Amino acid sequence: MTHPSQTLQTARTLPYSADAIYAAFASAPLLASWWGPAGFSNAFEVFEFQVGGRWQFVMHGPDGTDYPNDCVFTELVPGRKVVIRHACPPWFTLTVTLTPVAGGTQLDWAQAFDDAGTAQAVRHIVVPANEQNLDRLTAALALAVAP
Repeated sequence: MTHPSQTLQTARTLPYSADAIYAAFASAPLLASWWGPAGFSNAFEVFEFQVGGRWQFVMHGPDGTDYPNDCVFTELVPGRKVVIRHACPPWFTLTVTLTPVAGGTQLDWAQAFDDAGTAQAVRHIVVPANEQNLDRLTAALALAVAP
């Protein structure tokens, strides 16, 4: 069981259906357009959106730094949940849950690091980066989903 000090969380209500948000994770081109903090872009090498499927990609930072990532989709519940295991340092599991609410969907984003020390060391970067990630998701959905 993960201790609260290991988990960085954010939540937001988005004016889109849970299915539309789930689809933004399931579509490689759409996911590549919004994944990561502001100013980052992505090059997907492997994208197998299925339980046990791999997701290997390089995030390109605005300063030109490349960040290789190796992930595994460990749980996928259409319209409800996406769980991604980051299978390289820093080690963590991201759980995104989608709950329909009046006017849209409550998105809960919980990034559980394998150890509290890592979570605390990256908190100052990850917390605002996750907010930027959700800003980018919202903007991508605004373009992808008809009103």
